[in-house]
Amino acid sequence: MNIVVIGAGGVGGYFGGKLANAGFQVTFVARGEHLKTIKNKGLQVKSVLGDFTVQPKVTENISDIKNPDLVILGVKSWQVTEVAKALKAVINENTMVLPLQNGADNADKLVSVLPKKNVLAGLCKIVSKVESPGVIHHMTFEPEIVFGEYDNRKTERVKQLKEVFDVAGFKNTLSDDIHLDVWKKFLFIGTISGIGSITRAVFGVMRAQEGIRKIIYDTANEMVAVANAKGIALTSKDVDMIVKVIDNLDYNTTASMQRDMMEDKPSELENFNGYIVNQGKMLGVKTPTNAFIYHCLLPQELKARQ
Repeated sequence: MNIVVIGAGGVGGYFGGKLANAGFQVTFVARGEHLKTIKNKGLQVKSVLGDFTVQPKVTENISDIKNPDLVILGVKSWQVTEVAKALKAVINENTMVLPLQNGADNADKLVSVLPKKNVLAGLCKIVSKVESPGVIHHMTFEPEIVFGEYDNRKTERVKQLKEVFDVAGFKNTLSDDIHLDVWKKFLFIGTISGIGSITRAVFGVMRAQEGIRKIIYDTANEMVAVANAKGIALTSKDVDMIVKVIDNLDYNTTASMQRDMMEDKPSELENFNGYIVNQGKMLGVKTPTNAFIYHCLLPQELKARQ
């Protein structure tokens, strides 16, 4: 299988690295010092489950890709549409494109640009980051990819893809309802990221404050209301579950959007709280807590994008 990983950060670097370490042909699309280091010294993955180093192919140009069987997108949500436009010229009719970034509508963005038959839907569960150029640091719990066909059919190609992921040695699930699963992940990351960006606090500090816990519940309940209006069957049990996850994660955990904002980088604000606010307006669902978080963070986001 000819596998391409676009974005060699915490997500793409880890899962692409596992695939390369298992012997699959993997090409990374990376940039800057990260690209140079991978090309010269390989990609190092430091993980609580075991460290390893691989020497994969790497390029900075999507146009260099030839006839990929699988493209894994490890870029940020706000980059998906532009990447899809660049991919359109290099994929073939059998290429599978699998988005793993946070957000609720990444597969929809791909379908708006690429043939629907090329698009899978997916998500990942991982706490990881680029520690330094060429070095990925996976910090806690066992990473997982959850994926499926856009229409939830159990096709032969996704069954074969599961076999590939099994050989690579990371946890993976072929979903029965991938859009519901995407929203369950989005409920978690969309709830905590904005609050973390405002407080600049780790999960352990935030979850100990009763006032912040209320904001977590208010934010999540608004997201459930928007999801329900879109026909996604989230419930209050899902809210309780994501709060349980927040309570059980390592005390010093932070969200990727939170880290981006703290480092004055462009973030996924528009794709998280901004998405809920905009969808709420379209669907007639009130989202005051998400709107407060979004508008408080927007000046910083705009400054980072100048």
